[in-house]
Amino acid sequence: MSVEYAVAPAPQPSVAVAGGSTLFPVRRIYCVGRNYAEHAREMGGNPEREPPFFFMKPADAVLSSSNNGLGGPHIEMAYPPMTDNLQHEVELVVAIGRTGVNIAPEVACDHIFGYAVGLDMTRRDVQSGLREAGRPWEMAKAFDQSAPIGAIHAAAQVGHPTRGVIWLGVNGVERQRSDIARMTWSVAEVVAKLSQYVRLGPGDLIFTGTPQGVSRVVRGDVLNCGIAGLGELFLTIV
Repeated sequence: MSVEYAVAPAPQPSVAVAGGSTLFPVRRIYCVGRNYAEHAREMGGNPEREPPFFFMKPADAVLSSSNNGLGGPHIEMAYPPMTDNLQHEVELVVAIGRTGVNIAPEVACDHIFGYAVGLDMTRRDVQSGLREAGRPWEMAKAFDQSAPIGAIHAAAQVGHPTRGVIWLGVNGVERQRSDIARMTWSVAEVVAKLSQYVRLGPGDLIFTGTPQGVSRVVRGDVLNCGIAGLGELFLTIV
């Protein structure tokens, strides 16, 4: 039976899959807060190992070569309104390929389709104001184009990385460098914990947190970031 919508449905958000022409359809975007001790410290938080906390971005916040029209690892992001302090946060992104709830850490990798390098772009001034007022962060994190991401590398080809350099530079100057092995909560632990709160499903993306060195970017800046074995992403703020 055909379905008639009251308005035209929005296009399906998607991310390119490395090594071919297929696309990964995005269902939900989850993000982990303060998953590197050094970043927790620079943000004024507790660097000790505390239970992970999560926030979300809408699926259509994703910005990739599949929906940006430039091709390759190059993406353009429009500087968002309502901020004078847009900041970068480079992160390992996990792409979920199988449904699961209350997933045990030892089988979490069975639910993962692949991995990518991504950016959790943040209106830091908005976030600070909302935090001080005790209000939700959504308008600081969940705005248009706030989740740039490189091509997803299938786990069938790259395995399940547990260590590897993660880095970011702006206009050729390095600002962030660490190793994904330094995450407070591992990928398997993050997937398991998140699945206690929600039923994870194919198309979900999990941004797993950023290392220290987050800082401000402005129009015209060119960001270059990467994770060992997962390629690079180039982002121009326009």
